[in-house]
Amino acid sequence: MANPSPITYDNTALFDRRPLHFDPGLRRNRLNLLFTSIAGIFAAIAVLPLVLVLFHVLMQGGRLISVSLFTQLPPPPGLEGGGIGNAILGTILVTLIASLIAIPVGVGGGIYLSEYSSRGWFAQFVSFGTDVLAGVPSIISGVFVYGIVVATRIFFDQSYSAMAGGIALSVLMLPTVIKTTDEGLKLVPQELRWGAYGVGASKFVTVMRITLPSAFTPIATGIVLSIARAAGETAPLIFTALFSPFWPEGVFNPIATMSVLIFNFAIMPYEAQNELAWAASFVLVMMILAANLLARWISRMAKV
Repeated sequence: MANPSPITYDNTALFDRRPLHFDPGLRRNRLNLLFTSIAGIFAAIAVLPLVLVLFHVLMQGGRLISVSLFTQLPPPPGLEGGGIGNAILGTILVTLIASLIAIPVGVGGGIYLSEYSSRGWFAQFVSFGTDVLAGVPSIISGVFVYGIVVATRIFFDQSYSAMAGGIALSVLMLPTVIKTTDEGLKLVPQELRWGAYGVGASKFVTVMRITLPSAFTPIATGIVLSIARAAGETAPLIFTALFSPFWPEGVFNPIATMSVLIFNFAIMPYEAQNELAWAASFVLVMMILAANLLARWISRMAKV
């Protein structure tokens, strides 16, 4: 019996052979170009407000930068000259107070959620509360601290103070620090913890010597971003730190900050105060921009 001849199929009708090089005439390539262009336009529209704000602040406030701007006090309403030196120092001081409160508490909370909790009801409550707190308007934080610190005069019978402003800003910083610490510690390989336990290290030693140093980069990035957010807040400071036209006199007295100075001077009917508001806007934007660039540099260091 003769062997049957193999059956062959003609695939030319099933598969249309095309050249390997890009063909702009194909319908799918034209659609791809169309939707790519639409996505690019939407991306440009999204970035356009940032570019316009930076350009306008640069044009209005950048031309006013001088040595006297950083070394002198604001002038009385209606007078020329002066600077925003007290507001710059006040912003740094209030942000420093907020950082000293929020960073230890936030990092400790993130360590608890990642390393010590068993994801029970309390850990879920803390995680849910952190998410809710991240979405609370900043003015609510100001009103809250006003009620428990300013109105009660709890600090040496003082009402408005830099300390109250720092506490209000620390409330805004906490969610970011807690979440970034928690997520950063989750990125640490579990094998590092097992190795530390295998050589007899305790839980505390493992956290302090292994997991925290390994997660330093994401934690530091979250801290820098939270500081940048706190430095630009205005509403909490109106209720807590108020404003002072003088140099800082201590953490338990009213203090000037750049965000409140911008708010006060921008609505005054005097050209000199309006110009100082633009100059303060430029300085504040540059500080926040520098903080964000630092955060990006820190996060990029983790990939090296």
